[in-house]
Amino acid sequence: MKRIYLDWASAAPVHKEAKRAYERAATIWGNPSSPHEEGRTAHEVLEEARRTIARMGGVKADSVIFTSGATEANGIAIQGHVKALGRAPKDVHLLYVPSGHSSTVKAMEALKSEGYDVEPLVLTDEKLDLETIQRQVKDTTALVAVDLICGETGTRFETRGLKQAIGPNVLLLVDASQAPLVESFERTRLACDLITLDAAKVGGVRGVGVLIAPAHVKLAPVIEGGGQERGIRSGTQTPALAAAFAAALSEAMKGREAFVQRAQSMRTMFVTTLSKELPEVCVNGGREPAPHIINLSLPGIDTEYLAALLDADGIAVSTRSACETDSVQSRAVFALTKDEERARSTLRVSFGPSTTPQELEMLASALVRNVRFLKG
Repeated sequence: MKRIYLDWASAAPVHKEAKRAYERAATIWGNPSSPHEEGRTAHEVLEEARRTIARMGGVKADSVIFTSGATEANGIAIQGHVKALGRAPKDVHLLYVPSGHSSTVKAMEALKSEGYDVEPLVLTDEKLDLETIQRQVKDTTALVAVDLICGETGTRFETRGLKQAIGPNVLLLVDASQAPLVESFERTRLACDLITLDAAKVGGVRGVGVLIAPAHVKLAPVIEGGGQERGIRSGTQTPALAAAFAAALSEAMKGREAFVQRAQSMRTMFVTTLSKELPEVCVNGGREPAPHIINLSLPGIDTEYLAALLDADGIAVSTRSACETDSVQSRAVFALTKDEERARSTLRVSFGPSTTPQELEMLASALVRNVRFLKG
């Protein structure tokens, strides 16, 4: 039986165009920093990928900084900006969305342990409470970090309203890693200062990410080295990974409109079927979640065991973010709902352009069967 893969939010299958781009660029072995012909050829592949991503982000090419992934990009954005400010910890205030990716949350917690003034943004009814957030901003507020789409629940956060609430003098960092399949990451559209992306979430080859940071944004290197990537992220660049990432983002942009329409229809069908068969199921994610990420709570069900049963049936889903599988409950769901029972019994279904309605129908059938089995 062919397996059904429904964990795209963790790692999307490599797109065929990304694979082709990678294989072509992998034959170029020169170091992009070297002055000889082989180095110049590798450098041009790298810079073409940078220009492609910059056009989609609506920024200059030198705003695109390649990293190993969104985790590193978030760390550089947060810790690099704080380091560049050169202020005493008590004079730097930072805000972050508590349901955000662990790379953001843990970076903030680490700074708080060093004496920085750090606090979570206030959420109400699974969305940003902009009136309260406006009061959270202080004269010392330097940066606010938020996900465009929560990778665990699919919750969308309205970044334009957030930027208006925090004001023009506070940097807004948006982790858009889960967004490219369903919406643009163009910087002026998001009204933000910094953007992070990850190839693994969009069909690129794992191992590369991007920090979009215009030159006027103060960033200090988190590690020292050869001065690559504007001196902010040292280390030998990998043109093949960058080329594959640019190709995957380009394919996502081409197919975005059609995929969103299909995904909305598939989501509605799946949720409607489950609600009829399992009326106790709770759907997390707010009023207008991303269509391709469905987060469910099944109170009283051991969803870790449920995911294992589905895996045995040939269906891959997850209970929460792959970065937090050792947690007792979903941090993101608890931050959004304040409901421990819902946070302890989560199941995440995420899919992409190659997913078929029939695959979601098969999941629904297997889910109902296995939940009834677990109920005894």
